[in-house]
Amino acid sequence: MELLFVILFGAAVGVAVHYPLPWRGTHGIALIPAVAAGVAAIVWVALTWLGWAWDGGWIWAVTLILATVVAAVVDLYLGRHRTASDQRRLVALGG
Repeated sequence: MELLFVILFGAAVGVAVHYPLPWRGTHGIALIPAVAAGVAAIVWVALTWLGWAWDGGWIWAVTLILATVVAAVVDLYLGRHRTASDQRRLVALGG
C-alpha cells in the first residue's frame, strides 16, 4: 500500500518539477511525472530491500528528494537536448 502512495507522491513531485523549469514545451506533460514516479518506486523498493523501515520518515524523505532531483535533471537535459536537436534539424533542412 505504501508503494502506491510513494508512486502517487512521486508523480506529484514530477508535476511540481515540470512547471517552474524552462523548456517545458519541448516534451509532454506526463513525461517528467512518470520519470519521478518511476524513480520513487525504484528507490523505495531498493531502500526497503536494504532494511529501511517503511514507516520511518527517512525513507520517505530520501525517496522523494531523489525523485525530485532526478526529475529535474532529466527535465533540464531533455529540454536542452531537444532544443539543440531541433535547431540542428532546422539548419540541415535549410531553414
